[in-house]
This record gives sequence, structure tokens and C-alpha cells, in this order.
Amino acid sequence: MTSNIQFIRLAIVSSHPIQYNAPLFKLLSQRKDHTVKVFYSWKGTEDQNDPEFDEKITWDIPLLTGYEYSFIDNRAKDPGTHHFYGLDNPSMVAEIEHWGANAVLVYGWAFKTHLSVLRHFHGRVPVFFRGDSTLLTGGNLIRRLFRKIWLNWVYSHIDVAFYPGKHSKNYFLAYGLPLDKLCHVPHSVDNNRFSKNALTLEAKALQKRKQLGIPDDSLVLLFAGKLVSHKQPILLLQVAQELVQLEKYNIHLIFVGSGPLKKRMLALSKGSDYIHFLGFRNQTDMPLLYRLGDIYVLPSVSETWGLGVNEAMACSRAVLVSDKVGCAPDIVKPKVSGEIFSAGNKDNLTNIIREYYDNRMALIDMRRKAYVLIQQWSVEKAVKLLGDHILDQSRRP
Repeated sequence: MTSNIQFIRLAIVSSHPIQYNAPLFKLLSQRKDHTVKVFYSWKGTEDQNDPEFDEKITWDIPLLTGYEYSFIDNRAKDPGTHHFYGLDNPSMVAEIEHWGANAVLVYGWAFKTHLSVLRHFHGRVPVFFRGDSTLLTGGNLIRRLFRKIWLNWVYSHIDVAFYPGKHSKNYFLAYGLPLDKLCHVPHSVDNNRFSKNALTLEAKALQKRKQLGIPDDSLVLLFAGKLVSHKQPILLLQVAQELVQLEKYNIHLIFVGSGPLKKRMLALSKGSDYIHFLGFRNQTDMPLLYRLGDIYVLPSVSETWGLGVNEAMACSRAVLVSDKVGCAPDIVKPKVSGEIFSAGNKDNLTNIIREYYDNRMALIDMRRKAYVLIQQWSVEKAVKLLGDHILDQSRRP
């Protein structure tokens, strides 16, 4: 392995341009001790129908500016991240070597190309890995045993894994990586983009709520994401309906997003004028839309992290998430930034909403504290930790 490197030429292998990664790649490229190039193994679903959003998606923020990148020819018959052979780039290794990388960072292993990069560069240059898998979803005993054997072998090809939080740290430890091969790099969003012009956005949000027919004294719950089964938007809809039927509770529920469950949810909410569907909305709209709600709710039964939680907190919103949301133990602090309920437990979710319906002052205080807490989970901090550790690890003999 190359040692005592003084200047990093870091090749990053990523599946496709993602709005959450672009700010990190851009900032990392600005370090004076790094030259960075991102090697994409797929162009993504840009201008194509996204099966989970159930419509064509084109992001309205730049994903490819501020850093060097290249799309490597993908020969897969069915390209995409939905299966192992969906990323098949025969020239990836040669392209990275031709560029002259002396360190490699790979995002995810479960694709033919990404696994081949890990295997090829292991022992040649420092190999770093970024993943956010957790142990929150189980499986039968035989499946778990096979997975342990397989992942112990996969992770034997990396020098350091960057984990975003406690659940992912436990995952890496369970699959054979010792503590000295783990480094915390927080999952982050561009906090500045969501907190910029906050007072103006809060005023616009109040106006938008009035346009939607939401009374000033309502408690507004907000869900923002894909309307898919594992995110449990129907559970949240049912909770809101049951509370409103009690007549005591003046609650409105806003869904921002689209997906295969939308038609069913529209049918279930027919006649419920306190439930609002705003459809898919692009990135530049989100700093305003998060502010429509008093509480951001993510009731998923499976969620490796939940970056919408970061975004909502950056907009000074309290958050309510299930215990199957990966970020829960890291940034959702009970009575501080939000609350955690048992996934799929309708009564538990209902009782927490009732509590904060009756205690709006506590909710206002949580909104302020949520904003303060999420400043520690910034892109700037993530880049410093990641860049410093890559440099330190690469200089070791």
C-alpha cells in the first residue's frame, strides 16, 4: 500500500448524482490538501420516471458544479441501483488508475462495479467506504448468518468505514470491522440553504397556511417524502383522522411528495378538508414547505437515516420519528429536538401528538433547540472529519 502521502488525489466512486452528496463533494474539493474527482457509475433517473415518486423527477439545484466528475460507461442491461448488476462499468478501475488516484472512497458495496473497485484497490492504495446500513431490519437466522459471512469478506477489503451515526456504527461492528477501522462522519444537509432568509420564509409559510384554509390555532403535522409503504404515510393519515373525529383536536396534516400510495391515500382522505396533498415539490421549495408544519413526522418502519429530519430541524421544526429511523438516537433528543415512537404503534404516535397539542409552548422551545442541535451536523463538519481522516490514514506507513 502507498504510504506517507503528502497530497491526496481522492477518487470517489458513487452511483449517481444525489442532492445530499453534492454539497459535500463541492466543499471537499476546496481543501488545499486534496484533489477530488467523482466517478459516477450511472446517470440516475434524471428526466426519467422515478418508480418511488411515480413521476419524472428533475432536481432544480445544481448537482454537478464545484467539483470534478466523470460518468463512466455503464454496460448493464437494466441500469440502476435496484440490483447488483445494475452498475456494470468495465472501465471504472482503469479510469481511476489513469487519473492517478492515491486514495479511493466508495459509496456502497452492493453493485458489481463498486465491489470490484474495493477488491482491486485493496492493498494498493488506502480504501475508504461510506455506508449507512443498520441492524434495524432483521431477517431469519440463516439469512443473518449468510449475510455475516459475506459482509465480513466484503469489509475485509477496506481500510476505514465512515459511519453516519450510532445505528450504522453498530452495523459495521457486527459485520467484522474493529473500532480502529471506524470513523464518524455525520450525515448532513446544506443547513445554510434551509436556514437562509428564515424570517421571510416563516412569514410566507403563515400566508400559505391561510391559503390552504388552515386556522391559526391548528396544530399542523407535515410529512415530506415518497408515498411508499415503508414510510407509513397511511398510518399518519389514520392517526390524524381519528384525532379530528374526537372533535377536541384541531389538527391539519400536509403531505409533500408523491408515490404509488397517493391514489389510495386520496381515496382514504376524501371529505377530510384538514388533509392537504401538495404533490412532489422540488428542492428550492422545501425551505418554505417544511415551515408549513409545526411538527415534521417520519413514521417509517425502515429508514437507514432520514435526511428529511435534518432538513426539518434546519428549518427550526420539531421532529417526530419512529424507532426504525436510523437518525433517531443521534439527532432526535426527547423533549429537546423531538420525540421517538415505536414503529407501527398507532397509540404511541397518537399519544405523543396529543401531548404536544396540549403543550404548544414546549413545542416552540423544541423547535428552537432542534435548530441549535442540527448545526453540529453540518456539511462543513462532515468534510473536515472525512478529509482529515483520509489524510491521516493515507500518511501512515
